[in-house]
Amino acid sequence: MTTLFISDLHLSPDNPDLTQLTIEFLQQETQGVKALYILGDLFNTWLGDDIIPAEFTLLIKQLHHLHTTGIKIYLMVGNRDFMMGKGLAKKIGGELLEDTCVIDLYGTKTLLLHGDTLCIDDLSYQRYRRWTRNKLLQWCFRHLPASYRQQISNKIKQKSRQQKRSKSAIIMDVNQSEVVRVMQQFSVTQIIHGHTHRPAIHQLKMGNIPAHRIVLGDWNKNVSALKCNAQQCQLVDYRVAEKDSFLIN
Repeated sequence: MTTLFISDLHLSPDNPDLTQLTIEFLQQETQGVKALYILGDLFNTWLGDDIIPAEFTLLIKQLHHLHTTGIKIYLMVGNRDFMMGKGLAKKIGGELLEDTCVIDLYGTKTLLLHGDTLCIDDLSYQRYRRWTRNKLLQWCFRHLPASYRQQISNKIKQKSRQQKRSKSAIIMDVNQSEVVRVMQQFSVTQIIHGHTHRPAIHQLKMGNIPAHRIVLGDWNKNVSALKCNAQQCQLVDYRVAEKDSFLIN
């Protein structure tokens, strides 16, 4: 049996080809899969579970179909789809995860998260993140008309694009000391996240114990996925020269 991890698909009604690619992936690459983890930014924008674009109808049906076949589906919100909630999770038959989640991945204690909380050098983003995760503000946002929500979302994305032009790549990547601190906090030797769009399997040490930080890639015209079974974890991404993998235990 296999466990799949994906993130940062950034699906949008304006990009039907990417939605179709996702549906085909879910149809063709889930045989023998016991669990699918989507670690944030499945959608490029999510205005609330009460506003589901018609362009995502087939995708949601396919995810629900996987649920009916016995595949466990787990959703985590990202920095783009932070308004995603239990309503959507229920619709697809999945479970909404907290921002940090520790699982037993074939005998290895593994921490899952979207990855944005590790980018602590990006101070302006961390302020933005605290603002968007405020429960009162989210409640107010959900009670606005759809057109108002869309306008606010468009302004946020425009401002984000402008800010990225003036930020260095280093600032927008994870802080290595924070990675170690978080892994020590949760007593794990393995961490899986997305967000940075820099797919790789990083080897590190926790004391004298080998550890891994696995970074999921973003999707554009190609799939990026981590496939794990009892023998190995394999990162499948076109930006990785060869299929990067390592043996478990």
